[in-house]
Formats: sequence, structure tokens, C-alpha cells
Amino acid sequence: MPLVEHLRELRNRLAKGLLAVAAVTIVALVYSEELMQFLTKSVPTCGPNVTSNGGNCAIVSFNTLMAPFSTTIQLSLTAGLVLASPIWLYQLWAFVAPGLHKSEKKYTYAFVGAAVPLFSAGAYLAYLILPISVKVLISLTPEGSANILSLGDVLDFTLRMVLVFGLAFELPLVLVMLNLTGVLTGRRMAGWWRGVIMGVFVFGAVITPTTDPVGMIALAGPITVLYFGAVGFSLLNDRRRKRNNPDAALDDDEASALDLTPEAVGSVEPVGVSRALPEQATGEPGGTAAHRVNGYDDVT
Repeated sequence: MPLVEHLRELRNRLAKGLLAVAAVTIVALVYSEELMQFLTKSVPTCGPNVTSNGGNCAIVSFNTLMAPFSTTIQLSLTAGLVLASPIWLYQLWAFVAPGLHKSEKKYTYAFVGAAVPLFSAGAYLAYLILPISVKVLISLTPEGSANILSLGDVLDFTLRMVLVFGLAFELPLVLVMLNLTGVLTGRRMAGWWRGVIMGVFVFGAVITPTTDPVGMIALAGPITVLYFGAVGFSLLNDRRRKRNNPDAALDDDEASALDLTPEAVGSVEPVGVSRALPEQATGEPGGTAAHRVNGYDDVT
């Protein structure tokens, strides 16, 4: 396909993806109030006759004149990008897929098929932990002070938690893909288990702003289980690869082991004498046989 045709196809794919995002964004604008209530449900808001004092509740507000408009547009665009992701991701895949081999397509299907459920599970876990995190953060407010939270800050905190949890659940999948491409071996990943567990629990403690271990364990526990699942899969894949190809684990500059077992020598096959000179092949120019002296050609 010529370069102009590729550029034209890319333009059409981008246009379809942008139209899908725009359509979902418009729908999100219509239901922006419901989306805000859904994302701020984790905040213990004060009732009509309840005053915010200390950490009992919080008041969600807009701090600037343009905050309602900018927050609504930001939330709608984010919802458009997320909810329309199947469409624009398919357009991107349809543009790239014709240049991939059959095995590369198979790995891509497997990666996408596992990445979506893992990210969804991490996002759902973050949404479950959010009320605990917000309640603990609000409880630190001293008596006599009121919690007046910006709705934009609450939405940013919620989306950041969902994104971090979803991406954290993709770590085992990345390790599996590195093993399938031959970059990492299962034995090497298994040797990292102490550092990985320590890093996962430290990451869970930092990313979940709660003083109790519930949030940390809720994030670090599933990631640890997924990590060991990735290690087990990688070990089985390395065993299968070694069975099919004993030299698969060797580096590019490493020589394979030589088989020095003696073998029986078969019968010697006769080899015809090569005729290098015309006189040896056809005799003398007159057509008579070549003269030989003591069994050798007299030509030489």
C-alpha cells in the first residue's frame, strides 16, 4: 500500500475514534451531575442540619467562579475517553494489525484479553477502598475546624486512585509478556520474590493514605498473588521452551554444548576423478584416447 493510502487510512481511523469520544462526552455532559455524585459518594458529606466540625463530615464545594464549568468539562472528557476506549482502541488496532505476524497478533489478543479484566478489578478495588481512605483523612481534622473540600480535588483524588490501582494490577501481565518474548526467565523472577513483596507492600502503604493496614493489604495482597501466578506461568513456559529447544536459554554469544559421542563410519563411496583439462575429459583434439604413461595423463 502506498504511503498516501496509509496516511488516508490513519486519518479515517483517527476521525472515527474522535467522533466516538465526542459522542460519549456529550452524553456524559447530560449526566454530569449523576457522575459527580457517583464519584464523590466516598466523601461523608454533611446533611442539611449537620455542621462540619472536626472529622464528622465534609462540605463539597466549588472554590472559584469557573470551577463548576471546568470541573464538568474535565469530568465529561475523562468519561468520554474511558467509556469510548473500546472504539478508539479498535481503530488503533485495525490500523496496526495488517503489519503484524500471526504470532504477534496472538500475543496481542491475549494481552488485551487479560489486561482489561485486571485493570477493571484494580479500579473496582480502588473504589471499594476510597470510603475508608477518605474517612481516615477527614478524621485527622482537629475540633473546631470544618472540612470544605473542592469537588475538583475530590474527583482528581478518586481518578488517581482508580488509575494507580488499575495499573498496579497490570504488573504481573507485564512480567508474563517479558517472559513470552524471552527477556525474563521464570527462575530469575522467582529469585526476586523477597524484593518484590517488600516493594509491593511499601507501594501499597504509600499509595493508600490510611493509618490502618486494611488499605495496604487490600492492594498488596492481590498483587502478590498475581505475581506468584506470573512466576508459576513463566516457569512452566520456560520448561516447555526448553523441551522444544534445548538451546533456548543460551545467550546469543554463548556456544551450545557439543555432542562428542563417537559414531560408526560407513562404507567409503567411490569418487570420480575430476576432469580439469579438456584433454583429460575428451582426449586429444583428434578424438583419440589420451596417452597415459605409467597410469598418468601425459598432458601433465
